[in-house]
Amino acid sequence: MYSTFIISKSDCMTCTNKTLKSLGTLRGVFGAEIDQIEGKVLVSHTDEVSRKEIAEMLLSLGYPELENEQEIESDEPSIWGCAL
Repeated sequence: MYSTFIISKSDCMTCTNKTLKSLGTLRGVFGAEIDQIEGKVLVSHTDEVSRKEIAEMLLSLGYPELENEQEIESDEPSIWGCAL
């Protein structure tokens, strides 16, 4: 099954990669794509993981799910970038 989440846009590839890796740690998730232009995350998963659990993971990573596409804004660039 597939679940789509509307999130704020991010221009940071490091953050995107971290998010994809974190989603991959959830039991039942076998794929995820982030569309940085549209501000959407598409997650391929089994019923071992609920949509709510995926949304909670995204929230913990700083990507709260938005109600509709009109709320989408780009993340403000940081003076620190994404230096880890």
